[in-house]
Amino acid sequence: MEKRVITNSKRRKGLMAASALLGGVLVLTACSGGDDKASGSGDGSQAQADAAAAKKSSEAQITITPKDGSNNASINNSATVKVTKGTLTSVAMTTADGKAVPGQLAADKKSWKPSVQLERSTTYKVAAAAKDSEGRVAHENASFTTVSPANSFIANFTPEDGSTVGVGMPVSIHFDKAITNKAAVQKGITVSSSSGQEVACHWFSTNRMDCRPEDYWKENSTVTLKLALDGVEGAGGVYGVQQKTVTFHIGRNQVSYVDAQTKQMKVTQDGKTIKTIPISAGSPENKTYEGVMVMSEKFKETRMNGATVGFTDDDGKGEYDIKDVPHAIRLTGSGTFLHGNYWGAKSIFGSVNTSHGCVGLSDTKGANDPDTPAAWMYNHSIVGDVVVVKNTGDKTVAPDNGLNGWNMSWAQWKAGSAV
Repeated sequence: MEKRVITNSKRRKGLMAASALLGGVLVLTACSGGDDKASGSGDGSQAQADAAAAKKSSEAQITITPKDGSNNASINNSATVKVTKGTLTSVAMTTADGKAVPGQLAADKKSWKPSVQLERSTTYKVAAAAKDSEGRVAHENASFTTVSPANSFIANFTPEDGSTVGVGMPVSIHFDKAITNKAAVQKGITVSSSSGQEVACHWFSTNRMDCRPEDYWKENSTVTLKLALDGVEGAGGVYGVQQKTVTFHIGRNQVSYVDAQTKQMKVTQDGKTIKTIPISAGSPENKTYEGVMVMSEKFKETRMNGATVGFTDDDGKGEYDIKDVPHAIRLTGSGTFLHGNYWGAKSIFGSVNTSHGCVGLSDTKGANDPDTPAAWMYNHSIVGDVVVVKNTGDKTVAPDNGLNGWNMSWAQWKAGSAV
């Protein structure tokens, strides 16, 4: 009997311990977030709901380009803000000093971009917000810096957009930085003509590339120059910033022929002579270049000082210094002009070559007489017209001296292409 009592007592203690342990498990289970009724309170349920809502963020995904922290960003079209799974509600773009940059939101509110060209060497900040289909808002911020002048290049070109030029006018492009990656830059430049003529480009140096067809442009055609240089690396760490299209018109086909032997110039249009003008070319001591030359500039009056082109006297002064040369048309970069001459005797024109290398035509002082040969030539010429000079006894003008690449054969010209 005594043993049985002891046994029952141990059993009761064991059951009590087990019950206490089980009770502890139930308490712990209830505290860990089970049934609200079991816990006797709704506070835990609200906390859970709040936590779940906080975890479920907006589905809208905003992308800002360039990426945050970018350097050497484009000034043309790098800056964009786009969103997926939502619509943009606000975009603010400012410079580092707080100046706002105007922009345009797409009709579908899926993208935004600046409506003005950005400035070089400028830091911009972008702050964007968007909401998803359930109205939940997402935010994104970025800051980037555009390319600096030291790390970018500009292509200066001639002729000007919208101009009308002669049939000999090449597209001449001068870069403000030396281009070492010529192929990449040339691929970003296209020149085409409404006439369908093949156009090739030729590099004269790391800073100059000219483009032309095999023969003169077709009269009354339109030439289009496209510069797609934005972001193109022209040299190590130096990028293009231009993205533009320009067009110019080719006028009538006018080519003039200067013969230093006969001392006459024949002006032709469409192959027909429309006027013959007596001239005075370079003297035997100062011959005029031979070859094909293109009119690049026109001045009703200009100063010509011999010292600027190497003609000096024993005192180092120019052999001539004429401050009002009338009706001057530039033919070379080195100073060859077709111009009026009022200081020479009228008898020299058509009979004697007396100049320092230019081609002179009879004129009057002041450039106000429209009836002189020089005035007629000036008024009937446009930039891009061709002047062919022969029988001077001098060398052919260098192709890069002015716009005179026509003095190279087509094969030589195409050999200077980088692509």
